[in-house]
Amino acid sequence: MIKKLFTALALMLFTASAWANMCPALMGEIDQALEDEATVSMLDEGQLEEVRDLRARGEEAHGAGNHDESVALLEQAKEILGI
Repeated sequence: MIKKLFTALALMLFTASAWANMCPALMGEIDQALEDEATVSMLDEGQLEEVRDLRARGEEAHGAGNHDESVALLEQAKEILGI
């Protein structure tokens, strides 16, 4: 029983750190897309502003330790960018 508890705890900790490491990678993908003029030219000003807002909110959530929220926000930004 104790082994199962420790295994479950270890799995939860590993999963949380995996999400935490995913956020910077997603931010990097968004930043790279925003530097690509071909990608940016396909967006209107409202979409571009929304992407920047989602990116900033995602970074803020990541910094606060809310990695699920961060990933969700960053994935929304990627969807708008088409990446």
